[in-house]
Amino acid sequence: MGTYNFLAFDLGATSGRSVVGTLQNGKIEIRELTRFPNGIIELHGKFYWNLLGLYEHLKEGLVACAKEGITPNSIGIDTWGVDVVPIGEDGSILGMPRAYRDPYTVGAPEKYFEIVPREEVYDKTGIQIMNFNTLFQIYAAVQEGYTPMVEAKRLLFIPDALAYMLTGKEFCEYTIASTSQILNPRNGKFEGSLLRAAGVSADILPEPQLPGVVVGTLCDALATETRIGKVDVVAVAGHDTASAVAAVPAENERFAYLSSGTWSLMGIETKEPIINEESFRYNFTNEGGVDGTTRFLKNICGMWILEQCRKEWERVGKSYSYPEIVEMANSAEPFVSFINPDDASFANPQSMLRAIEEFCIRTGQPVPQSDKQIVRTIFESLALRYREVLEILESMSPFEIDVLHIIGGGAKNALLNQFTANAIGKRVVAGPSEATAIGNIMMQAIGAGVVGSLAEARKIIRASIETEEFLPENSEQWNAAYEKFHDLK
Repeated sequence: MGTYNFLAFDLGATSGRSVVGTLQNGKIEIRELTRFPNGIIELHGKFYWNLLGLYEHLKEGLVACAKEGITPNSIGIDTWGVDVVPIGEDGSILGMPRAYRDPYTVGAPEKYFEIVPREEVYDKTGIQIMNFNTLFQIYAAVQEGYTPMVEAKRLLFIPDALAYMLTGKEFCEYTIASTSQILNPRNGKFEGSLLRAAGVSADILPEPQLPGVVVGTLCDALATETRIGKVDVVAVAGHDTASAVAAVPAENERFAYLSSGTWSLMGIETKEPIINEESFRYNFTNEGGVDGTTRFLKNICGMWILEQCRKEWERVGKSYSYPEIVEMANSAEPFVSFINPDDASFANPQSMLRAIEEFCIRTGQPVPQSDKQIVRTIFESLALRYREVLEILESMSPFEIDVLHIIGGGAKNALLNQFTANAIGKRVVAGPSEATAIGNIMMQAIGAGVVGSLAEARKIIRASIETEEFLPENSEQWNAAYEKFHDLK
């Protein structure tokens, strides 16, 4: 194996970065080139992503790569799911993409189900019902008379839209399309009847294509401006969770994963979708993975709750670093109060601190009286929610789950990882924390023919990164805490 360089753009809901990955001698090394903020912009009661700002940050990453003297073999982009960009008849971008936290979709699923029953939507898509899924965004936008949606000739998911801005080529990558609640995982195609029921044309989305193919090359002007040259843009697993799961350093199939960040996503990797009465009842989802796999998983509200608390604390002059936050949680009294992280009251409240207080009052629990007790409440509640979801997952899994792999930024939170091992009663392996970027890069390597398969990619990852193992402790206390948590209404 020679030396290969791949440029990954990894965009999350709060920040993004450009990362160069070097594959050499059977190992992968990554290095961050740029990092930039991302956030929701509110304007006249609507919530948007700053797509043009993200494009400028991508250009900065291209320039930084060129300044390093690196001409990458290819470029790949991954982002969060569900949100779309409206494209006009002439190829113009008609407006900034609405953000999934825009409240215009609240109540949209229930109205849509008056046209197409809930059971039919789930049976066709295998996707958990969430009000911000693309299907309901489209329906809500049409009902609202939102001009960019009404006039759109085409919709592109965020990573595909950014690739379009780089190359001028329209594309729809399979894993990002699978987040939409429009894709049928059995045949890999969009359900036109669902789109028509939402009020748009059945061909408003391009035909999905599997990851690993070249979308196009950087347009001439961009190649010249950034001095990086005519580099191929490859469709990686465009959904960030799909890229992250591709980087799980598993040795066999008997694992569950927890992609831990703003959102926590817990699931398994299967050969076929799991769509039945039980998966419908528990609202599990079937999203596309790499190498022909299905990611059978459930979304769990992750560090979003803590991030919002930190913002409130910062506004009153209390800035806590993550090491300080971990120490705060570690020093607080255990098992005082719990919250359900997936309760609707935590989705996007004006005050997260007030939402926690009100939940505790509503459920007859003590209200946390200090910042450190709030952090402890969040950490314990997340760990217990992970157990609750894992137990349901195990009941539907076609294989026994031996280990939970924690990947993403949360892999660095040793205290929460230990809490999770304690709560689930299983071995936890944490790492890589840079799973999404690594998965992005390894998918580029597979697309280039440098790496032959997903199994080979994971072997390279195991040889390249250090992981940390956590074994269950204090099982009796955690089992008692789980009983209290499980009874919360």
